[in-house]
Amino acid sequence: MSGFVGGWVRKGVIDKEAVQRATRSMQHRGPDEEKFAWLPPVFFGFRRLKVIDLQKGVQPASNEDGTLHLVCNGEIYNYRELRRELQQRGHRFKSESDSEVILHLYEEDGEDCVHKLRGMFAFCLYDRENGVLFGARDRLGIKPYYYLKNSRFFGIASEAKALLELLKERPPVNRLVVPQYLSFQYIPEPETIFEGIYKVPPGHYFIYREGELSFNRYWEATFNPVKRPLQEYLEMTRDSLREAVRLHTRSDVPWGAFLSGGVDSAIIAALLREQHGSISTFSVGYEEDAYSELSEAREAATHLETDHREYLINPREYWENLPRLIWYFDEPVADPAAISLYFVARMASRKITVTLSGEGADEVFGGYAIYREPGSLRPLTWMPQSALRMLAKGARKLPGSLKGKNYFLRAATPLQERFIGNAHIFSEGEKANLLRQKSFPSPQKITAPLYRKAASYDEVTQMQYLDIHTWMTGDILVKADKMTMANSLELRAPFLDHRVFEMASTIPTEYKIRGKQTKYLLRQAFAHLLPTSTTLRPKKGFPVPTRVWLKGAIYRQVRQLLLDTSLERYFHRQIIDRMLREHQRGVRDHSRKLWVLIVFAFWLERFLNN
Repeated sequence: MSGFVGGWVRKGVIDKEAVQRATRSMQHRGPDEEKFAWLPPVFFGFRRLKVIDLQKGVQPASNEDGTLHLVCNGEIYNYRELRRELQQRGHRFKSESDSEVILHLYEEDGEDCVHKLRGMFAFCLYDRENGVLFGARDRLGIKPYYYLKNSRFFGIASEAKALLELLKERPPVNRLVVPQYLSFQYIPEPETIFEGIYKVPPGHYFIYREGELSFNRYWEATFNPVKRPLQEYLEMTRDSLREAVRLHTRSDVPWGAFLSGGVDSAIIAALLREQHGSISTFSVGYEEDAYSELSEAREAATHLETDHREYLINPREYWENLPRLIWYFDEPVADPAAISLYFVARMASRKITVTLSGEGADEVFGGYAIYREPGSLRPLTWMPQSALRMLAKGARKLPGSLKGKNYFLRAATPLQERFIGNAHIFSEGEKANLLRQKSFPSPQKITAPLYRKAASYDEVTQMQYLDIHTWMTGDILVKADKMTMANSLELRAPFLDHRVFEMASTIPTEYKIRGKQTKYLLRQAFAHLLPTSTTLRPKKGFPVPTRVWLKGAIYRQVRQLLLDTSLERYFHRQIIDRMLREHQRGVRDHSRKLWVLIVFAFWLERFLNN
């Protein structure tokens, strides 16, 4: 695991001091080693966290004759198999590292080398003979990858803050994405909050040659359900995840696993226990019992006989750490659970360097509670649209507190309009009242193209497809990467091994959602390894007591932050004031909306006002 920065200077000379500052801004990603490569007009800076081949696996790396140079952030899990194949073809290796196989694969297959890589990665390769920068991001977007292109240079980096160090002036806020942030609680890719800085899309590679940048998609997450007996799918699920976990434990440093109260992390821990015997697991929780899963995690740890550690987070340290953690994020990501992830990573990093985790299981195997909605609405959605519109019209006239009103309204609203992903924070009307911008695009501008691609799927699979291409890359994987790397800890997600996804993409919906139970097939596949209570437990997803804290423990600090004049450029202050008062008095629960604004306010302080 690591952090890199690099680029191609078009005008002037390489500013070595700026490149050094940019590289050192990511010291947390790689505390063990720092290296540079000056190859005018190309430059690379690299920070390394030693995981595989601790002595010789240095980067930037080069091939035998120095015609190819590489920086790579991530892990190639099938590197041993690829290395043997390449050696049989006559390639000579300088190290035992996983990243070196990319250089030799490129010598063999050129741009097609990405198809053979199994892992999480963001890399850039300089082909000196052909005058080309060739880069790629892993299939599902596990590793981050930022870029910018202006008249002076083309730059790439693992974090946006590194690119900021290369610019003479701080770029302005990308005002067009602020309304989208209010909807999604993150900035949908490929845009970022910084004007002129973008993200390389997952499953794409790029070529930069003679000042021109082009992108090509080499892989796409699609679904192709196949009718097979349940038992056959159970065996396929067990086999694919066992293999993924086996590959994900390739490491020359200690590793362990995060353990929440849910089934996903418990499955990973159970497979590690099955394959390796004793393992270390880590959990965090809160003083408020209703928001803590420590007892559930402890139950799973006891059952699996792991070396278990846990930590209790209090509101004071949560709040005090928040501004600094937003700096690690680069962009506003308003998921309160991200901070929980920081604390469990901090605890784990004192004992291990690599952790396995359950990210991606919900998107891949159908785990979110909202995925039950198409089935629950079916008693009404069979009706003609004209009848549903009349039903909705009548429902709107009912008192807002009347039970069932929202059910009728959701049934009458097409999926493409009501579901934009797992987070839908501010409605369009609420944004119109809050924002100083008079006009802005709806979130459907982001989701409509995805729905068109998923039009042939059933509604549950459409929701999965949308989440994989938005929520997972914009929220789940960002917080997984940024909060673990803030603690110099490498996180690996076996559920997002692309071979696991390709198997799971064939599972029919009837095996994913059964009655009120989500992830039915996944739960059944590993029920024999886990306590029954863990197998059957509904998803909570790192709950955080922000709703409670915003009424008391941190209310005064939040009020001071959100009513500061720096936010008035973007939002109407009186609307924020009203939301604060309503939440404190218990009139309405505005905790999710207020948290979106809190994170944005801290981001402004860290990246612009300072």
